[in-house]
Amino acid sequence: MSTSTSAALDGGRGPAEHDVRTQIIVAATAHFSHYGYDKTTVSDLAKAIGFSKAYIYKFFASKQAIGEVICANCLGQIESEVRQALQGVQAPDDRLRVLFTVIVEAGLRLFLQDRRLYEIAVAAATDQWPSAKAYQDRIGQLVEDIIKEGRACGAFESRTSLEETGRAVYQVLLPYLNPVTLPHLAPLHEEAPKALQELVLRSLQPHQW
Repeated sequence: MSTSTSAALDGGRGPAEHDVRTQIIVAATAHFSHYGYDKTTVSDLAKAIGFSKAYIYKFFASKQAIGEVICANCLGQIESEVRQALQGVQAPDDRLRVLFTVIVEAGLRLFLQDRRLYEIAVAAATDQWPSAKAYQDRIGQLVEDIIKEGRACGAFESRTSLEETGRAVYQVLLPYLNPVTLPHLAPLHEEAPKALQELVLRSLQPHQW
């Protein structure tokens, strides 16, 4: 498991690729998965790994700093899956469909099948951890990029400002990005995302004036 991509976010106090940092993250992921984020202390992690609590603090400023890396890794998996699914998809409308579909499916699979790690995602979203905010910003930018591509080829309307349109489409997607609201949408995930993406696509069609 790599920790380098989120080194700037996690409050780490040692080199990003340090073996001990990686060992702490791997052990913490397993511990959080079993006992839950809220119920685990740095002392618990130290005991499980066989390090002193003071030694762990040499590499991470707090339990949240460890959670930041784990959260960034989980969200990075979703983002990687989305971008991989988009490869080879050319039509902007199809790219938007893929974006909606994969984000919903990957998010539900990752967070609802591992309820303990899901607690970290909830904490990250509720307290606006940098890892969660950075992920949301990247997805928002991806949405805007797809809309921009659609406008360039005439598939989407271009009278509304790009920023306004991108923000509106992102707001439709946001409940499926937010782990706090995601469980409430789970019973609807077979039908609702498809209906929403088609509604969005209809709103993006060039207007006949």
